[in-house]
Amino acid sequence: MSPRLSVRDIANRKGAEPIVCVTAYTAPMAGFMDPYVDLMLVGDSMGMVIYGMATTLGVTLDMSIAHGQAVMRGSAKACVVVDLPFGSYQASKVDAYKAAARVMSEVGCAAVKLEGGREMAETIEHLTQRGIPVMAHVGLKPQSVNAVGGFRVQGRTPDEARAIVADAKAVSNAGAFCVVIEGTVESLARDITRAIPIPTIGIGASSACDGQVIVTEDILGLYGAFTPKFVKRYAELGVSVSEAVASYAADVRARKFPGPEHVYGAAPAKKKPLKKKR
Repeated sequence: MSPRLSVRDIANRKGAEPIVCVTAYTAPMAGFMDPYVDLMLVGDSMGMVIYGMATTLGVTLDMSIAHGQAVMRGSAKACVVVDLPFGSYQASKVDAYKAAARVMSEVGCAAVKLEGGREMAETIEHLTQRGIPVMAHVGLKPQSVNAVGGFRVQGRTPDEARAIVADAKAVSNAGAFCVVIEGTVESLARDITRAIPIPTIGIGASSACDGQVIVTEDILGLYGAFTPKFVKRYAELGVSVSEAVASYAADVRARKFPGPEHVYGAAPAKKKPLKKKR
């Protein structure tokens, strides 16, 4: 069996073949996707798509670790990265190291991801110098959504654009092996990709990024009726799930399920006696 893709493998893809990244939270789904993707992100988006939260802010470190362990068990090839949840790393470099070290040791993943630009550069450097690879995240940062006034496109004004470029350069200089660019205007993501030496992973950004990430439940039609502009639906599995459960419910209510073939030790059906010919 080939070894898993490493953070070095991902970093070396800069400017080469696009990096395919998806979110993953469970072992079965990880197994389905593993042959086709390069990166699996155990994202804090689990709070919304798995747990029904309104934002990602309620995700805990224990939740991230449990889902990370499941994804590792279900996959064999992809490089697995686990999100550090809100509140687990922002207070200090010491807090960040404790949280990241726990994720790395308990999950066995390749790296952690954290949100933030210039304000997190010192923390990223602290982690990478201590053997913890970091995926950075700039542009729209869901953990900071309350501070920026909601989920809105970033980089529309010159000041915003300059700030995001500075953030991307800061996390690259600090030692991040790649950076997610989320929810920015296309030209800005394109410029950042050209400006920094590490791979950029776009989501609602640009096709010029070195890779793309998407929430799996969005592309499969398993999460809600709302589809963001940057999502392409490749299936409508939610409809199939509803239809399957509706058929099951109808069979149960009609006593068609379970049948004799679905139970243990069922008496064979009695054959009707043949009518004698007169």
